[in-house]
Amino acid sequence: MPVSDIRIDKVVTSGTFSLDGGTWDVDNNVWVIGDDAECVVIDAAHDAAAINEAIAGRRLTHILCTHGHDDHIDAVGDLVGLHPKAQVLIHDADRMLWDREISQPPDGALADGQGIAVGSTELKVLHTPGHSPGACCFLLASEGVLFSGDTLFQGGPGATGRSFSDFDTIVDSIRERLLTLPPETVVHTGHGDDTSIGAEAPHLQEWIDRGE
Repeated sequence: MPVSDIRIDKVVTSGTFSLDGGTWDVDNNVWVIGDDAECVVIDAAHDAAAINEAIAGRRLTHILCTHGHDDHIDAVGDLVGLHPKAQVLIHDADRMLWDREISQPPDGALADGQGIAVGSTELKVLHTPGHSPGACCFLLASEGVLFSGDTLFQGGPGATGRSFSDFDTIVDSIRERLLTLPPETVVHTGHGDDTSIGAEAPHLQEWIDRGE
């Protein structure tokens, strides 16, 4: 059960995702986590104005990138323009994706096990490669919540059929880093509906049998 003063706001933004010569229309979940004074954003996607509305005048301390696909970072520049003191962090293993989209380097690198302060609590970084080499999830243990980006969805792992992705790697990440969390952990995904660790864990072998 939640024990902190943190609130979680969800903003759904629309745009495109482009990789390997294809472009697709997508809706992204952007997560704004904080208290009444400050907050962080997970995945600045598509629409900085809509994200800024959810920030609602608070101090934005960090923009955290679950991975470097363009649909998850394409509003970073505009959002930093509105909040120039915000620190933008992404895992170094996804810099090749970042550099395709954004000319300015991020402010720092995410590291597995790193804690990022959010009000009176913190997010813990879990490096979960597979969807991309630098994919990360963020665990907000005080609220019993995981922000999974494109690593885990309702119904299975994120896609691994494009460049820089690997099915066996994402399965290992989910098995070893996510399914070991308490089953009641709510999973806030990068696209689509929420799920929980308990809802997804029984289906691991089905995903393996299905493959990518």
